[in-house]
Amino acid sequence: MPIKHAALKQIRKDRARRSRNQAVRAELKTLTKRLLALLQEQKLEEARGLIQLVSKKYDRAASRHVIHPNTAARYKSRLTRRLTPPPPRTSQSPAARPPAPG
Repeated sequence: MPIKHAALKQIRKDRARRSRNQAVRAELKTLTKRLLALLQEQKLEEARGLIQLVSKKYDRAASRHVIHPNTAARYKSRLTRRLTPPPPRTSQSPAARPPAPG
């Protein structure tokens, strides 16, 4: 155990921050699971409403350094990709495509 008063205070602060950060992470996990469940059930309108909240929560957690900003961006991107349908693919062979400029 630390002896100095400042070290004891730092331990108290760290415990409080840790519990706060764990609560934020748990909420992110819960909201993400709820969104994935809505997508699984094909409830797209509800999922569109929830994606805004989830995105906001990820941004808030990143701005407060609970998670890394790149982690927030990655999760938001992957969830958004699941929500939006992929664009239709053309069945052109590589030889039929026009040459790339440059």
